[in-house]
Amino acid sequence: MEKSGIVTTAVSIDDKTAKHIYERAEAFLHESGINWKRTVDPSIIGGFVVKVDERVINMSIDSQLGTISGKPQIKARDGKSAMEISTGDLIKGLKKQFHGFDFKPQVRSVGKVYYSGDGIIKIDGLPDCEYGELLALPNGGVAMAFNLMNDEGVWAILLASEDDISEGDEAQTTGLVASVPVGDNLIGRVIDSFGNPIDDRGSIEYQHVRPLESPAPTIIERSKVNKPLMTGLLAIDSMIPIGRGQRELIIGDRQTGKTAIAIDTILNQKGKDVICVYVAVGQKASTVAQLVSTFQQMGAMDYTVVVSATAGDSILMQYCAPYAGCAIAEEFMRQGKDVLIVYDDLSKHAVAYRTLSLLLHRPPGREAYPGDVFYLHSRLLERASKLSDELGGGSMTALPIVETMEGDISAYIPTNVISITDGQIVLESELFFSGVRPAVNVGLSVSRVGGSAQTKAMRKVSGKLRLDLAQYRELEVFSQFSSDLDSSTQQQLAQGVRLTEVLKQEQYQPLSMENQVMLLYSVENKLLSDIALNQIEDFKTGFFHFMTTKHPGIGNKIAQTGEFTDETVAALKKAVEEFKKGFLAGRKTEKQQP
Repeated sequence: MEKSGIVTTAVSIDDKTAKHIYERAEAFLHESGINWKRTVDPSIIGGFVVKVDERVINMSIDSQLGTISGKPQIKARDGKSAMEISTGDLIKGLKKQFHGFDFKPQVRSVGKVYYSGDGIIKIDGLPDCEYGELLALPNGGVAMAFNLMNDEGVWAILLASEDDISEGDEAQTTGLVASVPVGDNLIGRVIDSFGNPIDDRGSIEYQHVRPLESPAPTIIERSKVNKPLMTGLLAIDSMIPIGRGQRELIIGDRQTGKTAIAIDTILNQKGKDVICVYVAVGQKASTVAQLVSTFQQMGAMDYTVVVSATAGDSILMQYCAPYAGCAIAEEFMRQGKDVLIVYDDLSKHAVAYRTLSLLLHRPPGREAYPGDVFYLHSRLLERASKLSDELGGGSMTALPIVETMEGDISAYIPTNVISITDGQIVLESELFFSGVRPAVNVGLSVSRVGGSAQTKAMRKVSGKLRLDLAQYRELEVFSQFSSDLDSSTQQQLAQGVRLTEVLKQEQYQPLSMENQVMLLYSVENKLLSDIALNQIEDFKTGFFHFMTTKHPGIGNKIAQTGEFTDETVAALKKAVEEFKKGFLAGRKTEKQQP
């Protein structure tokens, strides 16, 4: 069957020039005997475009302008318009204006849209299209290839409006994958899944982009996780420590304080040289706006990037958001910086991917999720790591959030993510509504990095904490069935109640490491045994103020060395007794007043 080809130029060309283009095109495509036709399209500015069946060789000036920064101002000579200047003159002008400009042919496949609906387009052709490749559509539209099928062509997800696409439209491969701008200019900004600003603060200048998806660091590229990333939450830093480069899952029912833990952790990174990336997936736009406002008030936007794909955004935007946030964090990590990234939440991300897969007619599996839903999150979370010193020693710490139904952590998505991460912080509705906040279930929560990610001081004072709480929970259940308890059991119960009270913490009030150590030492050594339960919160507030103003050296020494020496212990014990004496005397005076 004879093949046909079309050569498009900006101006009419003579037969000799046309024959030369035909011969060069046939040699480039390894074809011969093509039936050629010529057309004129001034919009390509100069050069030519060759189309043979499903392949396009684009040697136009217009195609090259998209590969450089800004459109050049080509000045006509002798009163000639740009259309009348030869292709050679135009290329010379471009080379002078842009150092290193290289005029290369762009070979692309072309297909035709034969279906459009539900945000999906089906394209006949595009034999060399790759998975995840961006496809160029008419009127500047873009789609992402997802299904590559022998009999039904390419199925792609639209980024543009369906109204701009109709059956019969041409779609071209671009050789590009979805990417996002990265770099310091993103800090303090709110962007969508493709780096477009959505905070009404103007455009973002950037010099570099990274693909949304990239391979995770290899084992050789990683190093041991041994430096703490403090959340500022006593219950977590003492019993479920998080290290820089770790992946720690936050899991629990709706409205149990999952996002609150993530926000407090971000707020606690102020002044600690950690860049934060917060990814909001499938949330209400008003919720994201409120969170950004909180960050601004607390000064957290000075070191935070917010990537938002709200419930009102397209399914593709929600699918891409976590990968975009990861790419941004990865750039900072590769620069040798420490990064914290929060995925809020991966349950909605999985639902978005399930919707996408069902629209693409992929076979459903358990709970209607596609078979590769595990790979969806494993290839995302595996990119979090602590790099070796040879690669700069940067780290990316991931805090994925997953929502459960009625506390069922054995559901499909929770078990998947639990198996990928290095531990989980399990939040319980019963604890939350009883006033224990953060509502951490110590029995189900675990950090697989453990004491390796704690300072020596924290490790020394928190060693028995988990065991003491576990014994308290057991005795608490037993005591409900018995009224006659011996003195040792009563003391254990009283100590457990005080431990629980001390671990309670209001939102937006993260504690420094030294304050946590001093408070834990006090309660573990039963120095608060004569403080009434309803006075413990006031005791904590007054104690921190007292230590900062009267004995700042103790806290400073713990913060600087990370150790808790016998000398520091003796000084702290004396300071606690001093403060407690004044605190109790003050309370006694208050009671005596009429």
